[in-house]
Amino acid sequence: MGSDKQDTAGTTRIVEVLLPLPLPEPFDYAEPEGMALAIGDIVAVPLGPRTARGVVSGFRPARGGNRPLKPVTGRTGDPPLPLRTLEFALWAARYAVDSPGAAIAIALRGLSAQPLQPERQLIRTGKAPDRVTAARERVLAAASELISRSKLARDAGVSDGVIKGLLDQGALQIVEQARRSGLIPPDLDRPATPLSSSQAAAATALAVKATTGGFSATLLDGVTGSGKTEVYLEAAAAALTVSQRTQVLVLLPEIALTQAVIDRFAARFGAPPAEWHSGVPGHRRRRTWESVASGEARIVVGARSALFLPFTDLRLIVVDEEHDGSYKQEDGFIYQARDLAVARAKIEACAVVLVSATPSLETLWNAQTGRYGWLRLTERHGVAVMPDISLIDLRASPPEAGQWLSPTLILAMAETLARGEQSLLFLNRRGYAPLVLCKACGERLKAPDSDSWLVEHRYTGRLICHLTGYSMIKPDRCPYCAAKDSLISIGPGVERVEEEARARFPEARIAVFSSDTVRDAAAARAMIDAMAAGEFDIMVATQAAAKGHNFPALTLVGVVDADLGLRGGDLRAAERTYQLLTQVSGRAGRRERPGRALLQTWTPDHPVMQAIAAGDRDGFVAVELEERRAVGLPPFGRLAAVILSGPDAVALEGFAQVVAASAPNGEGVSVYGPADAPLSLVRGLRRKRFLVQADRSVDIQAFLSAWRSRVRPPSRIRMTIDVDPYSFL
Repeated sequence: MGSDKQDTAGTTRIVEVLLPLPLPEPFDYAEPEGMALAIGDIVAVPLGPRTARGVVSGFRPARGGNRPLKPVTGRTGDPPLPLRTLEFALWAARYAVDSPGAAIAIALRGLSAQPLQPERQLIRTGKAPDRVTAARERVLAAASELISRSKLARDAGVSDGVIKGLLDQGALQIVEQARRSGLIPPDLDRPATPLSSSQAAAATALAVKATTGGFSATLLDGVTGSGKTEVYLEAAAAALTVSQRTQVLVLLPEIALTQAVIDRFAARFGAPPAEWHSGVPGHRRRRTWESVASGEARIVVGARSALFLPFTDLRLIVVDEEHDGSYKQEDGFIYQARDLAVARAKIEACAVVLVSATPSLETLWNAQTGRYGWLRLTERHGVAVMPDISLIDLRASPPEAGQWLSPTLILAMAETLARGEQSLLFLNRRGYAPLVLCKACGERLKAPDSDSWLVEHRYTGRLICHLTGYSMIKPDRCPYCAAKDSLISIGPGVERVEEEARARFPEARIAVFSSDTVRDAAAARAMIDAMAAGEFDIMVATQAAAKGHNFPALTLVGVVDADLGLRGGDLRAAERTYQLLTQVSGRAGRRERPGRALLQTWTPDHPVMQAIAAGDRDGFVAVELEERRAVGLPPFGRLAAVILSGPDAVALEGFAQVVAASAPNGEGVSVYGPADAPLSLVRGLRRKRFLVQADRSVDIQAFLSAWRSRVRPPSRIRMTIDVDPYSFL
């Protein structure tokens, strides 16, 4: 255990303190006599020349004080971390083969902002002032209850000098009150939205699981527009009725979806839930953290890190759009929030519901084998019907030279506009063009010290690397051969598709929905509301608009490049493409008007395209699962990646060979590599990858831990472990 030496006289216990730092174990401190610490207490401790915040994770007898330790400075005044939250953070660290401090850092992230100062309010003491005036009488009458100084002056119609005089004479007293979160308790007596028979059956089944207690995992599998949100709203209502302290957590993959879901909760319960995501200011995150720890926050809607909040009585976890790749945290502490949600539910002995129209293969397999419950909603809610999905064979109906929309799609858009309905053009590519090259020398422009291409953004006139964030003004000469006006844009992005749509339909109102045009949750909400209100005729969008939104007048979805996601060697390419194209197609015809989706493809015979067009999800899933079973890929096997990165290619190669030679021998485990990562240079760092494949019966975390313990990276080389990788770049 780490420690700093100092006299430990007077202590009876050694305190083990986890610090929110990448440290492999707790540090030991002495417990001062009479402090009576408990596991989960958040304490201040000396760490070198500074004071650090940490969490008490255990105790040991001092055994006579034979090892001098510095004493704990004291409690910080923050609410303690609940024991189950601490247990979950430590479990997550073991699962991710990372340090416990890395997980604790996420659990304590809400405390990074300074606590709000107490509110200073005034109240009368009962002591009479030495001289009574009409103004003073009005003040004392208004101060019969706690009131702020400014409001007291307004209500009494006096200057602040009158109040100061009464304070000086002791007729008024200042009282400090802890600031409240401002959360309004949910009203559980509000009427629910009427449900269809299938929705009601699913809601009842989930309500039983949420109120009975004990761990359960259920897949809520419903087609787009089937009303899955209304179902889990009623499950949440049931969970909240168990007691006045039970809590519900709803995870969402995108900030853009947060406000819509918050509005649904506010309408159902008469009050908005607490929010937790990167768009929430630090002081509000701290207030949410504290209100979750106190039990005041009954409902939390948030991003993946909300799993680490200090819930005291968690009854239900909902993972909406559970298939979404955004639940995978790819840097820092690497984890898959969907899987960790199931683990937290086990630790909390509560219900978890995984919600999707296109569930992940892992979740479907768990449902098929009976590990998870399985509730299906096979029809859209109300009079809406599923959209008709057709493939446009670009070999037979290609776009004009230099264009990207086929004649078939253009005609469909014209017909849609003539009916006063809306179209959505989908292309999951930001910017104007994904590649800029020099026609003189053939050079492809890349970000400095990186292998990633620069993307042209014509709105801003810049070339941007979406991986590193590097940005430069588009030059008029090639940076490599200096040829003037030689740079050409290759391929389409959403800006280029918008340009073509404007040229085709000059009278149409057109908007682009991507992370470049909507910078935060408020801007995304404004864009969504404008589209829903009919302020746009055509929306050109990336995956930001592919899920969770209801646009009443949207009847046509055109997918510009349906083959995009199938390129490359990602083992989940087919699954992701099926999910994304099904989700975006599902935006069409969600109300009374029927909808259709047209998918432009050069490979209409591809099994994914055929399955989407036929609406044959079960057939696609069966084939995909069988292919994975044959080669032992998830969910039938385990995968992990080990990534090495460093600035010196020679040193990195040498260390990679040391790591390869140190791999433990394990039955049922295969190690591939080292090999250059597909993006072998990022921000000046060279990258090497190992891929570990193991049978389901293998404890892959133990294998990886043993492997990592055998090597010590040089100071300028970093070794990262990714259990269940989703990115292979």
